This record gives sequence, structure tokens and C-alpha cells, in this order.
Amino acid sequence: MKRKIFNKSLLLVLTGALMLGTGTGCKKFLEEQDPSNLSPDSYFTLPEHADAAVFAAYARTRIIAEGAGIFSNNFQMLDAVTGTANTGTAQNSDLNNLLGLVYNGENLHVQQWWRGLYRVIAQCNLTLDNVPKINPMDEAQRKRVMGEASFLRAWAYFYAVRLWGDVPLVLNSQTASSPDFAPSRTKAEEVYNQIVKDLQTAEAAGLPWIDPTGRVSTAAIKTELAKVYLTMAGNPLGKGATHYKLAADKAKEVVDYANAHPAEIGLFPTYNLLHAVASNNKLEHLFEVQYLSGVEENPLQSIMLPNNSLSKNISADGSGVGSSMPTRSFYDSYKKFEPKDKRTDEQQFFFTTYYVDGSGADFPLGAPYIFKHFDVVCHGTKGVAGTGISNLNLPQIRYAETLLIYAEAQNKADGAPNAQAYTALNAIRGRAGLDALSGLSSEVFEQAVWRERWHEFAYEGIIWFDMVRLKKVYNEDNNGFDEFEGHVNKNSGQALQKKHLLFPLPTSEMKNNLNLKPQNDGYGN
Repeated sequence: MKRKIFNKSLLLVLTGALMLGTGTGCKKFLEEQDPSNLSPDSYFTLPEHADAAVFAAYARTRIIAEGAGIFSNNFQMLDAVTGTANTGTAQNSDLNNLLGLVYNGENLHVQQWWRGLYRVIAQCNLTLDNVPKINPMDEAQRKRVMGEASFLRAWAYFYAVRLWGDVPLVLNSQTASSPDFAPSRTKAEEVYNQIVKDLQTAEAAGLPWIDPTGRVSTAAIKTELAKVYLTMAGNPLGKGATHYKLAADKAKEVVDYANAHPAEIGLFPTYNLLHAVASNNKLEHLFEVQYLSGVEENPLQSIMLPNNSLSKNISADGSGVGSSMPTRSFYDSYKKFEPKDKRTDEQQFFFTTYYVDGSGADFPLGAPYIFKHFDVVCHGTKGVAGTGISNLNLPQIRYAETLLIYAEAQNKADGAPNAQAYTALNAIRGRAGLDALSGLSSEVFEQAVWRERWHEFAYEGIIWFDMVRLKKVYNEDNNGFDEFEGHVNKNSGQALQKKHLLFPLPTSEMKNNLNLKPQNDGYGN
């Protein structure tokens, strides 16, 4: 299958334009012009420039998996604070502080998330400001690019507002002389309203329901909008029933389309397809961060592999660092309460044994490691040598989440689960080998959905945001849910505090822009 990947080529003001690549090569734009002399006025003159500009925004989504010092990636920040993750190396002090709930605004992961998200926003603003000026240009193409840029801006702001609460809402491209070049923070509710507005713009752009090239699709937009409504229903905005209803209705649009078009959208029948390169951008993967050798390879593979202190490598890509592992208590919780759960079967979501050099003799690892992002083509498998190159995408929106958003939101909106909510929940449980549920009270059904979210979406950057919006945390001892404040993370023995509902603003950003003060409560000045 031909797949489009987005790669950097030209810098424009705050951000860059890109080249569009496929498996056979990349097309460069404006090769005849010195990139150092480019500006928005001189660059945005051809329809091709519109695509190049939005491809730059796609490329900047890779901030999620970029390196964050020795033996760590930005990706790990959202797992570390949940209490479900641990490290086998303890070499990265910033990661250790996140695991121990003692981080502050100096944390490198926190700083890089802020800068990376605002780079996405800056590129989207540049695109949205300048693509309307291109003339002549096919209006369908213009509408598509504007829709994609609107989605990506909403995607970035949705992360930002959940991480930091009140954040600067910058909606225009910037120069040093811009009046809002050093913006103040905007109330979270206003940021959420803009996110909804951007997603509605994207929704009206006429994008395909599913896009195997990796570009944004209508199914991804509608699911993201449902997720935003679900979040707005809970902490901190507390919109309640109205927004649960909005979330349920929007998710149902995707569910109804999937039911009518099962070859386009649905659950993968087996878990190994979740992390198969051949499955990139297909069926269950509604939106992913894109990777491709020669452009940028998936950078998560080494942190998921066992520490190189083991006597043998288990990958054609060489040794790993073992800095991203499940806690034993969370790993055990899958089968502790549901013994038939397939997700902890060997080489499903986790693995405890692999093969010497990726393809040789069996080799026990001594502990469970995360397998759901494991690139078999890169590392190798029994009798099949690996390539040493990872083209595996990083999931952002899966259809499984669409189903569970619908189940949770419909139950909350209507006061009881309907038949379609049970169908959605039981689809997730059925793939895991679990018995179907029926006849539950609204409260019991709700907690059943929460449990599936914890066990289905672990290590995908989702669980932390569930903890914040619900102000609840899964208890691995009793299969219930604790209040957020006071829950003790088993990976560190530390209790969550009220301040942890938000991350601290990066200290460096507050020094550069005094208008960002005050710091979030509990993190000093």
C-alpha cells in the first residue's frame, strides 16, 4: 500500500514546510529558491505550498515520541505519573521524578511537551493564515488543508489544556513584533470552546471517513470531538449530562458508519495487528503519528526492549534500555480479576520471553515488558531476522476508544446503558476473551467501562487524562476505583495530591514570558 509520510524540508518564519514522501522517495518543493530568503508572502503562492505547510504540522506531532535525555522519551511522561509504569534503568532523573511524583517546572519532559505542542500550533496558525491567500487554488483542496490544520491545532490544544489548564490561546502566526507575542494564559473553558470550534471546522471539510495515507479523516475528527465533549463533561469544567449527550451522539456517528462499512472501520480481530507495520493507518487506527525509514523512524523501540544489562540482545536493532516497563501489580491485575483476559497472554500487550538477536533461541526476560508498541519486522521473530528499522506508527485515536467513549457517555447521558452501549463494551471484552456483560446498573456499567479503558489503553497516553477528568484511579488490589487525591501509586509508594491534576508550567517559559504567571498551584512561583 502506498503511504504518505511527512518530512521537514524548508523553514518558514516560526516553523517549516515539508516534503511529501512515499516508500519510493520524496518530492521537494521550491528547490530553485534559497530557503533562507523565504517568508509567508513569498512562499504561499502555489497550491502545492498549502500541502507542504500542513505536512509540516503533521511532522511536528512526532514531539510525542522525541527523546528526553538519556534513556527516555517524551512519550513516557503520561505513563510515569499513572502508577502503571516503571523503569528498569533509573538513569534519567527527570523520568525518575515523574515516577516519584516529585517533578516541577524544570522537568525536561514537561518543557519539551510545551514547546512541541506550541510548535504544532504555530505551524497550524501559519497554514490557516496563509492558505486562504493562495490564488488560484482548487477550493476543495483549500478546504481540505484548512480542515486538516484546524484538526491538528485542536489536537495540540487539547493536550495542552489537559496538561496545564489555563494556557495561552494563540490563533495567529507570530513575529517578534506581534502584539500578543508574549501572551497571557486563557481560561481553560475558552480554550476548550476553541478546540470544539476547530474540530467542527475540520468536520465540515469533507475529508474521507478513513484515510490510509495517514492524513486526518472524518472518523478521527468525530472521535476526537466526542473525546473533547467527554472530557468537558468531567473535571475541571463539569459540564455533565449535556456534554455526555454530545459525546455519545458524536461517537455514535462513527459507530454507525463502522457498522455500515466494516471493511473500512472496525476492531482488529487480533492484538498483533495493533502493532503490525502492515496495519498502519488501517481499520482500527483512525489517527496515528507517522514514521518511515529515510524520513524518521519510530524512536520508541529501544526504551521498550529489556535493559542491555541482560546477557543477550533480543533484537536485530541491537540492545535496549528497558526504561519503559509495566509495574508488576498492574500487569497482574488483568488476570487477577478476569482470568481469561488475553491481553496478558504472551506477545499480546506484554511479553516475558523473546528470541536471541530477535530470531534465535528462546530467551526469558525475567519480567514483563510492553509489547503493544513492539515492531516485529524491525526486531525479528522466531526464525525470521529483523530489519533493524522501525516503520511502525504511534497510535493516537483507535476505534476501540470510539466504542468505549460511546458506552460511557450514553450511559451517563441517559441514566442507564442501552443495547448499543452493551454491544460497544462487549466488543472490547470479546476480543480480550472476556464474557459479555448484561443487566448492570448504571454505576456498575460505568465502572466496567472504566476498567476496560485502563486495561485496553494502558501505555497509549490516555489513562492519565482519564484519572484527571474522573478524579478517580483504578485500584489494582480490589478492582475498584479510588479518589484521585490520596491514591498511592504502587510504582513509587507516593500519594497523588490535588496539585497533580495539572502539570507545572515550564520554568524556562515563565522566565521568557512573565505574562504566564502565576505558576499552577503547588509548584512554587
